Amino acid sequence: MFNIATGLAIWCSEAMTLALVLFVAWRHNVRNEAYLYWGFGFLLTGIGFAMISLRGQIPSVLSIEAGNAIALLGQSAWVAGFLALEHKRIEWWALLPPVIWLAGIFLPWVNDDYSNRVVLYNLASATGATALAMAVAAGDMRRERTRVKLMGVFVIQGCLCFGSALTMALTLPSEIDATNLAGASAMASAFLLTIAFAFTCRLIMERSERHLRALTLTDALTGVLNRRGLLGYFGAIQERAHIEQRQVAVMLFDLDHFKRVNDRFGHQSGDAVLTAFARMARQYIPNNIFGRMGGEEFAAFADVADQTEAEAIAEAIRTEFCRLPVSTGEAIVPATVSIGIALASSIEANIDKLISAADRALYAAKGAGRNCTVTFGEAETAAPAPATPDNTAGELVPTVDDQVEALRRMGQLSRAG
Repeated sequence: MFNIATGLAIWCSEAMTLALVLFVAWRHNVRNEAYLYWGFGFLLTGIGFAMISLRGQIPSVLSIEAGNAIALLGQSAWVAGFLALEHKRIEWWALLPPVIWLAGIFLPWVNDDYSNRVVLYNLASATGATALAMAVAAGDMRRERTRVKLMGVFVIQGCLCFGSALTMALTLPSEIDATNLAGASAMASAFLLTIAFAFTCRLIMERSERHLRALTLTDALTGVLNRRGLLGYFGAIQERAHIEQRQVAVMLFDLDHFKRVNDRFGHQSGDAVLTAFARMARQYIPNNIFGRMGGEEFAAFADVADQTEAEAIAEAIRTEFCRLPVSTGEAIVPATVSIGIALASSIEANIDKLISAADRALYAAKGAGRNCTVTFGEAETAAPAPATPDNTAGELVPTVDDQVEALRRMGQLSRAG
């Protein structure tokens, strides 16, 4: 005969240990409510099974009705934990396991027969395993492949519990056989839950690693990509432009007179302007390939059909930023942006040349009076950057005014009317 009391004692000890570990993890990161729910899940399961193991020593209403209900409520807490992990609200079906148990246990033909009680418990537990699989599936299955394995464990547990219930309902075993079958099913479920806990730990570790990687690629102030993160997307943009036979555009944005904003309104106001611009501008950039290069300078990569599309994106950002009221609580901060654009074919696109050309275009936009857009087409982008003045050779270098006037003649300068 299976010693169910020993098995329950082992599981209770394991459940209490895991509950303690999860409560400590929650205390370390109280914002993650999943740890709290999971901790309560193991705590309730441990308490419930402890009450079941005391059958004959405590009133049956505590060891049978209440003990099993508390153990099944632990499954509901686990479901709530997986939903909380995805920042989703707790669904009503999370409470189905204890509800099913309480709805059936007080029926005389169930309460008075041990085999029927085991069948009812396994059906409720199978429902709980199904709810757990549904909660796990609520996350991003494509990016988090461990979820597939975790969901598989809960599906197996659900099939095990349902199969055990169906077997007992069809074979009508004796109380001894029912006890052995119930004990074996309980231990198998406990083993599967241990595996599920290991997969859950792996899932959280993978998510933490992704979060840390994202932090290294994100600007802390504005929440957009930093320089490193932005440059990492260039290859994908170039490849997509090649497949769709489009051009690659690099746009550089520089907030006008930003030092005056800091000096007049304070650095907190300057930070508010940076954040407002980043939040607004990224909405206009396809696929949000937009980031902060440093200071008050931002950049965006995009694949465009032609120069007109690139200028339309830039001008939409520039005009919208002019109208955007940046409030600091005490005053409305006026701000504008100058934009430089460089274009190249997908085959000729080189990140260093494009950024250098966009920087020269931005420099020309500043020289043209700011709050405007200057575009360098493929020819200007492919041309080498003007050399610095060589005093010994006495070479003449075009001035900013000369460059601006040339751009006006070519129709590559866009500015507010």
